[in-house]
Amino acid sequence: MTITVLIADDQAMVRAGFAALLDAQEDVRVVGQAADGAEAVSLSARLNPDVVLMDVRMPELDGIAATRRILGPGYPAAHVPRILMLTTFDIDDYVYDALEAGASGFLLKDALPEDLVHAVRVVAAGDALLAPSVTRRMIEHFAARRPRAGRATATLRDLTDREREVLTLIGRGRSNAEIAAELFISEQTVKTHVGKVLAKLGARDRVQAVIFAYDAGLVEAAS
Repeated sequence: MTITVLIADDQAMVRAGFAALLDAQEDVRVVGQAADGAEAVSLSARLNPDVVLMDVRMPELDGIAATRRILGPGYPAAHVPRILMLTTFDIDDYVYDALEAGASGFLLKDALPEDLVHAVRVVAAGDALLAPSVTRRMIEHFAARRPRAGRATATLRDLTDREREVLTLIGRGRSNAEIAAELFISEQTVKTHVGKVLAKLGARDRVQAVIFAYDAGLVEAAS
């Protein structure tokens, strides 16, 4: 199956470079390019891409606001894309807000070409890009600066003890294989637990589960 991608970045050279790399892949096709957030929202609704590569800082409408519009209830297209944020760790102070808006992961603009291709495939498959250590550092960095959310307490009561263990490990950035090894259960069993956790939390993907784990106090920054 071909993965369709929309690239949103205000730098033409960046868009062209990403497009050339992705179009060279047999399973990826770039269907559009946007120079700002407003154009990204418009093109996303019209082109129905599987993945939107979204720069955080853009004119007219920034990437976070654009992400909220695309993933919000008023989005006109039936097919809602996955959002992969393009960012620089040192300067983007609103990355945590993008996670809460529903972004499925992050990619540094100076990432290796193979990392970009991998990231697109990961989020297109419905997973969250949590494996790179930089993503965990970002989540920890911004979670540490936010107050705990009181709403998390009641929802935690819906989780079994095992599901709470799994959620805690998700919050620490563990993969399914790592969770399986730590809890001495099969990877398939972990997948089942993860699915139940996401359903009970009403979480879109693992990224939102990580946010919940921090908000609920199950995981502390730099733990």
